[in-house]
Amino acid sequence: MRRGGEIRKARREDRDPGLVAQLRRPPGGRDARIMLLAQLLDRAGTGVWAAACVLYFTFVIGLDAGQVGILLGASGVAGIAGSPLAGHLADRFPVRSLLIGAHLLRLVALCLLLVVTDFALLLPVVAVTHLGDRAAKTLEMLFATRVAGDRRATYQALSRSSANAGYALGAGLAAIGLAVGTRGAYHVLILADALSFLVAAALVWRTREPRGRGLVTAPTADADADADAAAPQAAPAAGGPSPWRDRGYLRFVLLDIPMHLDDSILAIGIPLWLVSRTTAPHELVPAFLVVNTVLVVVLQLRVSAKVRGPRQAAGAVALYGLTTLLCCALLAAATGGGAWAASAALLAAAVLATAAELMRSVSSWELAVTLAPRQARASYLGVAGMAQSVQKSAGPLLLTGAVMAAGPAGWIALGAAVAGLSLVQRRASLRRLDALAGAPAAAAAPA
Repeated sequence: MRRGGEIRKARREDRDPGLVAQLRRPPGGRDARIMLLAQLLDRAGTGVWAAACVLYFTFVIGLDAGQVGILLGASGVAGIAGSPLAGHLADRFPVRSLLIGAHLLRLVALCLLLVVTDFALLLPVVAVTHLGDRAAKTLEMLFATRVAGDRRATYQALSRSSANAGYALGAGLAAIGLAVGTRGAYHVLILADALSFLVAAALVWRTREPRGRGLVTAPTADADADADAAAPQAAPAAGGPSPWRDRGYLRFVLLDIPMHLDDSILAIGIPLWLVSRTTAPHELVPAFLVVNTVLVVVLQLRVSAKVRGPRQAAGAVALYGLTTLLCCALLAAATGGGAWAASAALLAAAVLATAAELMRSVSSWELAVTLAPRQARASYLGVAGMAQSVQKSAGPLLLTGAVMAAGPAGWIALGAAVAGLSLVQRRASLRRLDALAGAPAAAAAPA
């Protein structure tokens, strides 16, 4: 009996391996494991700078609030170009070399912050840093989709868990430097971020270039997979279709922008709503990040395992809209009670915003890959990456300038709008999937 129980336990572990086991044997093998470590260190450095940049520009450089806003806003706009630029170049050059170049570009730009103090010069330096950030993230996912193949959803979950752990580690390290508060301490934080880019570039250099320049593996039937494996993998995709002329795909990217609003809601909307419209204690604000980080690290792999294939990913889009609506409803209700009721509502809203993030993480990239034509997926995915960049620039303005200004009704309107758009996105995605599935059959019929 004991032996039979051990066998059943081993079978369960093989069927549903945990996070640690998956990190040891990720989809893509050795190269994927190295890339996950590089991402962890990269995000730790990014977390250090994200926690310190506003204070550094204010207290060390001496910029006023308006200049800091312009600096970060302009850099966010510059970052929008990073994703399509990376996708365009990945159709023509090795992803591994491009990613190393992106890390080194960020390294140089960040080191310039140690000596540049003029506002006019800071604008291009910070803009280049953000452009490199967005390009690097797109190239990391292109690398992953090529080495992980049809298990890219699992890799995506591992990547997000590693990234969130890195951000938390970076924020903790930044807290030490911020507590010291001297110019030298801020410079150490900048150098720590720069060092993370250097180490990440060295780790990427140890990987091997994934096969299939300009191509990204998609989940297919066994026969199709065999055919793809037999096809030439290194053929350039320069003559493939352009995503800028594909109205259906551009519609998907446009609708994907509001499907990333959970990021601004959690990082900006909930904290500002707490301090401006509720009686909840301000000490609750750090708990939102803790809740988000813990839930993503613990649940991301399990949620990704539940969503298999593009059609289930389209269904996750609808769940994203419903979850966001419930989150916004709780934020609207947080103004109607005392401190305890407001705290409970805000914490529950943070949990729902994290749930929406989990839904988005398993749907957005999967659909971006499968809705793109195979022969030009790198360029298409570069354009798809713009959705997150646009949201990071426009989302905070939407929340602060319109939603919160309208009070509780603004949150209800936002939630209803996102829920409605998520249904439109789901329906449009399913239609395009049907059209792409029917295209090979129509092409084979004359033969």
